[in-house]
Amino acid sequence: MATIAHPLQRSSNRNFGSLTSCAISIMAIPAAEILIEKGVPVVAASNDAYRRAALNDSRTQAGLLAEVAKRIDGFLASNQASIEFPLAVGEVIDCRYFQATLTHAAEGDGEGYVLMLVDHTAQHHTERSLRREMMTDSLTGLPNRQGFGDLIEAMVANGQRHAVLVIDLNRFGRLNACMGSLVGDELLITVARRLKGALRSRDSIGRIGGNEFGILMLIDGTEDEAHILAERIDRALRSPFRLTDYEVNVEASVGIAFNQGLDEDAEELIRHAQFAVKHAKAAGRTEVYHPQAFTIARAQFAMETALRRAIEQEELHLAYQPICDLSTGRTIAFEALARWRDAEGRDHSPADFIPVAEESGLIVPLGRWAANQALLQLADWDRRAGGDCGVRMSVNVSAIQLQRDDIPALIESALARAGVAGERLILELTESAIVGDPDRVSAIMNALKKLGPTIAMDDFGTGYSSLAYLQKLPIDILKIDRSFVSGMLADRDKIAIVRAILGLAQALGMKTTAEGIEAVELGQTLAALGCSHGQGYYYARPLDPDAAWAMIADQA
Repeated sequence: MATIAHPLQRSSNRNFGSLTSCAISIMAIPAAEILIEKGVPVVAASNDAYRRAALNDSRTQAGLLAEVAKRIDGFLASNQASIEFPLAVGEVIDCRYFQATLTHAAEGDGEGYVLMLVDHTAQHHTERSLRREMMTDSLTGLPNRQGFGDLIEAMVANGQRHAVLVIDLNRFGRLNACMGSLVGDELLITVARRLKGALRSRDSIGRIGGNEFGILMLIDGTEDEAHILAERIDRALRSPFRLTDYEVNVEASVGIAFNQGLDEDAEELIRHAQFAVKHAKAAGRTEVYHPQAFTIARAQFAMETALRRAIEQEELHLAYQPICDLSTGRTIAFEALARWRDAEGRDHSPADFIPVAEESGLIVPLGRWAANQALLQLADWDRRAGGDCGVRMSVNVSAIQLQRDDIPALIESALARAGVAGERLILELTESAIVGDPDRVSAIMNALKKLGPTIAMDDFGTGYSSLAYLQKLPIDILKIDRSFVSGMLADRDKIAIVRAILGLAQALGMKTTAEGIEAVELGQTLAALGCSHGQGYYYARPLDPDAAWAMIADQA
């Protein structure tokens, strides 16, 4: 394409009284007649609006004609009557924005063009201002989640290696509720300033959630730079925040996600860092997102959906593991254990679906179903035996279920529905469930005791029980966790722990049940040490109802 002539250059043989010149002179918008002389566009004529807009200034017109020159070849090749295009004129500070229309000159005026301009400068500034407001957090003045995402996309487009750090302020909701939203807002503003001060000049920060900040950092060398920044942030937040009327200590969790390639979505990268924050809160340290962790989380979510459907459609069933008297070998109870075989015939391990049920809250309907089903099964065995079949039923109560459900009402209803006496039921509560809220749990356990069930503390020794609570709560049985029983004969420390638990139970007037007995020697040793009952693969694996009934019938 030819170079641009000086904008004030005029054609010496041009008739300035042409139809085109007359037409543009009466236009209300800036307009000019453009000629091509020696391959170079020049302004042959312009109207008053064009001159009032100062477009005939030499520097301004040079830039304008340079943009027109870029369009003319394409215009000629398109065979269109006219073309429209955006046109920016001037320097960055005082730049003006037009919508330009380029058409052919009137017939008889030769190979000329008419350029018409509609000023969109005010509209452009308004849109830019609105866009800035949409991309900015009104409280801190930082980019909001959308604006922060745009910063990430710009860095991805440039092919630069980067990391996103998400900082979550711990216990912010509690502070906001106790001290009020004004104090909470003041804290967020102060935290934003302190975080900004901890960054390098080339790093960016945004507020991506209520109490979450995102940091976009350029990686120059290794990924250790992100960990160094996380440590710097931790140090920056460690000092107390002096607000208007309060001094507040702030703790934060930090999650890090590194970009994986040019096709990575900004929002996905933010979600990855937030996923790492969730793990950081649980671990108490900075965590890095790993793709396999997200895959596991998705699998758990899929399992939650399938488990919800399985509970609704009653696809689960119970298996029954015998609990034996170690002194006589007689089966005195069965522990009801949930099992899940899906519609496609796949068996899901309780170690996989029980934690998912607890995290999602599905443990409540699952626990209700298990209690009712187990007691109905016990009633069925009684009918087969023509009376009391001689065994009791043990049912697990989850810590989540204890918090969210009305357990005494559930048990009372299940016992009445099955027509079974409360003394035939053993309720197993985990150690964590009991010590989590001892006062509330004590009231629940006392209400349960009025219904007649025996109460066992499951997995004893793996948590952090207080002996004071153990003495006050109406617990009848301590179940010794399998981690102490398995391999006990070859480990003096385990034997010492089991002896201590048995001695404690005897002092408190409680019976004991040892889990995980897989050899006759273990059962004999535990019996010699004073353990009351035991269960494990040595006696039987979890059985279906008919196999369990056969065991009951054999000892009748």
